[in-house]
Amino acid sequence: VQLQASGGGLVQPGESLRLSCSASGFSLGYYAVAWFRQAPGMERKGVACISSTGTRTYANGFVEGRFTVSRDYANRTVDLQMYRLTPEDTAVYYCATDRSSRICPPAWSTSLFPYWGQGTQVTVSS
Repeated sequence: VQLQASGGGLVQPGESLRLSCSASGFSLGYYAVAWFRQAPGMERKGVACISSTGTRTYANGFVEGRFTVSRDYANRTVDLQMYRLTPEDTAVYYCATDRSSRICPPAWSTSLFPYWGQGTQVTVSS
């Protein structure tokens, strides 16, 4: 059972990036999946979550449109599309799930998600 986040990299301010979360050993499609990020020296914080049926939830400070979480049913991934990136978006981005809930939890506590991907680094710099 494993989650894997991919798609990170170095981009310039204003550019876009799409991250993907995939799973081995189980299907992401049955469960809510969340994205978190952790900037250097900071706590890991929630970004977005998507339920098994596609309902999206965004953490405070993350506006849908600049960050969009979605399911790619063909590739069996949960993606995070990020637009107009700024240096403040620089962080390691993680995907997570609890493998039991179909809906997103009411809080952005990391303790609610037992299963985590290894993270993918996003660096926004000119």
